[in-house]
Amino acid sequence: QVQLMESGGGSVQAGGSLRPSCVASGSLYSRYSVGWFRQASGKEREGVVSFRSDYIRSYRDSVKGRFTISRDNAKSTLYLEMNGLKPEDTAMYYCAALYGMVTKPLMRDEYNYWGQGTQVTVSS
Repeated sequence: QVQLMESGGGSVQAGGSLRPSCVASGSLYSRYSVGWFRQASGKEREGVVSFRSDYIRSYRDSVKGRFTISRDNAKSTLYLEMNGLKPEDTAMYYCAALYGMVTKPLMRDEYNYWGQGTQVTVSS
């Protein structure tokens, strides 16, 4: 069992940067596949970026080159470096986790632990 808590969202202008983080409770964090998802108002939750337990990272095409995922296993913390933010990045951002390997890293059904979300708002 693991609990996830996001923080670090906020409001920025287009072109700005944010670095939300997600702290996990429990142990054996290094054995979890983790990821960031987002859900804009009126839309489905979509995968943004993942960091599998074998340390393979996957990015959604629209964020490649702008977002970077990283993890600190000693702190049980996941980070999302977001640069060059665009208004279409506005959404609630959630971190997710699964013990072991995911096969489809950006699919929400792959993960069974979720945080409560942190809001990211980008104005033009």
